[in-house]
Amino acid sequence: MSPDNEQPVEPSVSSEREGCQDWRRQPGKPGNCPMAATPVTTTAGSAGAARVTRETWLKDESCGCGRKSPTARASGSTASLEPAVAAVGADHSSDEGGNDAGAKGPHLVEGNSAEEDEVIAAARWLKTPPKVRQLQRTLYRKAKENKAWRAWSLYGILVRRDVLETALVAVVRNDGAAGMDGITVEQVAGEREVFLETLQRQLGEKSYRPGPLLRAWVSKDDGKRRPLGIPTVKDRIVQMGLLLLLQPIFEADFHENSYGYRPAKSAQQALDAVREAIRQGYHEVIDADLSGYFDTINHAALLKLVARRVSDGSILKLVKQFLKAPIIERTGGKTRVTPNKTGTPQGGVISPLLANLYLDSLDHQANEPETKAKMVRYADDFVLLCRPGQMPVLRGRLERYLQAKGLTLNPTKTRLLDVHQDRFCFLGFEVSWRQSAVTNRHYVHVEPSGKSQLALRDKVWKELNHWTRWESCAAKVRRLNAVLRGWGGYFHYSHCTRVLRRIQSWVQERLRSWLWQKYDRTHSRYGFFTNARLVGQYGLYQLPLHAPWKPTAQR
Repeated sequence: MSPDNEQPVEPSVSSEREGCQDWRRQPGKPGNCPMAATPVTTTAGSAGAARVTRETWLKDESCGCGRKSPTARASGSTASLEPAVAAVGADHSSDEGGNDAGAKGPHLVEGNSAEEDEVIAAARWLKTPPKVRQLQRTLYRKAKENKAWRAWSLYGILVRRDVLETALVAVVRNDGAAGMDGITVEQVAGEREVFLETLQRQLGEKSYRPGPLLRAWVSKDDGKRRPLGIPTVKDRIVQMGLLLLLQPIFEADFHENSYGYRPAKSAQQALDAVREAIRQGYHEVIDADLSGYFDTINHAALLKLVARRVSDGSILKLVKQFLKAPIIERTGGKTRVTPNKTGTPQGGVISPLLANLYLDSLDHQANEPETKAKMVRYADDFVLLCRPGQMPVLRGRLERYLQAKGLTLNPTKTRLLDVHQDRFCFLGFEVSWRQSAVTNRHYVHVEPSGKSQLALRDKVWKELNHWTRWESCAAKVRRLNAVLRGWGGYFHYSHCTRVLRRIQSWVQERLRSWLWQKYDRTHSRYGFFTNARLVGQYGLYQLPLHAPWKPTAQR
């Protein structure tokens, strides 16, 4: 039994993410958290027995507020990470965990930002009950079999109790902020039966009228702000009911190269299509972005597109009322009412479907064989990949089409390039043409863009800074893990391992520095706060460092 035989022992899994839950009760005493001050050694004897020794002033790994069982911690940490599933009976792929928001990139958790939740609400789905799922399949088949078929009796189906219940469950799961009436999702869920009975009666009597939208703003990466229009919870439920009925009808018409806000579609599948087109020789690229797309959609033209597949006047009237709902903005104690003359407000549940419908003809025309081009679109971001020499002609055709639709290209974000000579960014990824150092063959290289990496670093930096050192280790690591899971789940695609490895190393260094300074530098920065301790004891999430080998459609 010699001190020379003593080896450090990693903390057990049961102590993972314990943290100091009562940290805020003892300000100014960073050394009180036992999680960060527990040197553990084992001394082995000749019989192979081991005993754990600790410093006498330290009694336990847990804080005074008591331990939590590993089972309790696991259920609590995974409850908010359940993967969203698709409508029309189809599941999303498992790699969409970071993009279940339906937004163009990973959803980096920003605490309880209800306004941001409204942007992504429409893309979070529940599995529909058997009767509703069968109804959706019937609508899809009828629309698929006959291009001229129009749904004529949808309003009576919308009023059905099972449809409204399915819509309510979906809205409650999506959560989000209250609208103009101030009624929250929790209040509606608490009075579920009374609420559904009242709403069903109003719809049946056709006395229901959508309320005004509440204006909110979300900051964009370029410093600008994106306007949102948040409907009331009741309006969101009715919109969800409409979406359950209209989505399968228009899904039968949508082009396969449209990937945004659609069931069983993902950004990674859009990138698969881009890579395949480049391999086939479509290497001249129009990297396009529309200016204020959601705010400039023409209502009359959009309603005509809806009417091509829906002849039910009550449904058409309801869609028009949602489009025309005024927007109320409250700033500095003042209230301003703005009529909604154009656009489909971001924040509405049905808005993504209508936005896809408005550009569906562009998807079909741009992908016709005679155009000698491939277009891949995700909402208002799209790339038009052309054969050599076709780019000027197609650029002119594209501008004429958009002008007729009342839309314009964003001149600062739209680029014309040859991918053999330049690179471009699409959906948060950088796409380039490279030569393999092993085989000397050229290939399409796709990895997280520098801008996407910087966005993650900024988010992690905000979490691990000097003004957050008062927070408990457990709470901090939980928030950090939520960010990393979302980002890693979205960007675990193609040639990502080099970037993910570099990001993980940087995150570990940031957390190590944060812990070291949190506890007044009383422990060795690298000798105590090792990578193994950060993962094993503190529960830091590890990014996937292996290359994704499965095709996107199977993931």
